[in-house]
Amino acid sequence: MTTILIKPLTTQDFAPFGEVITLRNSPDKLINQGLCGRHHDLAHMDFSGGRAGISLFDAEPRSLPYDLTMMERHPDGSQAFLPMTQHPFLVIVAPDDTGQPGTPQAFLTAPGRGINFHRNTWHGVLTPLHAPGLFAVIDRIGDGPNLEEFWFDTPYKIVSA
Repeated sequence: MTTILIKPLTTQDFAPFGEVITLRNSPDKLINQGLCGRHHDLAHMDFSGGRAGISLFDAEPRSLPYDLTMMERHPDGSQAFLPMTQHPFLVIVAPDDTGQPGTPQAFLTAPGRGINFHRNTWHGVLTPLHAPGLFAVIDRIGDGPNLEEFWFDTPYKIVSA
């Protein structure tokens, strides 16, 4: 079993796979009589057909070390995960290697940060490390299959650095 060390999630390291959704140093503009900072257009949602939908996911927390047995991707749409708590969560991604996941990478988000996977990015399942595992998810709603799964013959073990 190959071991993958968890790294802190950074915008630069995550860029090939998607976007980190977080507040900027200052808002793009103030709204609501100057009492609310709007941090505008923080992720590019990319869909082939269908429409954007907002769903709530209530995921069971996982523990470390974590055995990565499967990865998935969505060829017809990006997928954004916005935690509804101040707990970090585990994000696992992999480059495409001729139609299957390459070597995975694991990241730990900072509390309150979300992520947006680019369309067709191999990623692990939603992996909160604390309860409640509640997330708002923005993704493609539409006809046709938008899910590919890949099951590893030998799991990867994801561990803290």
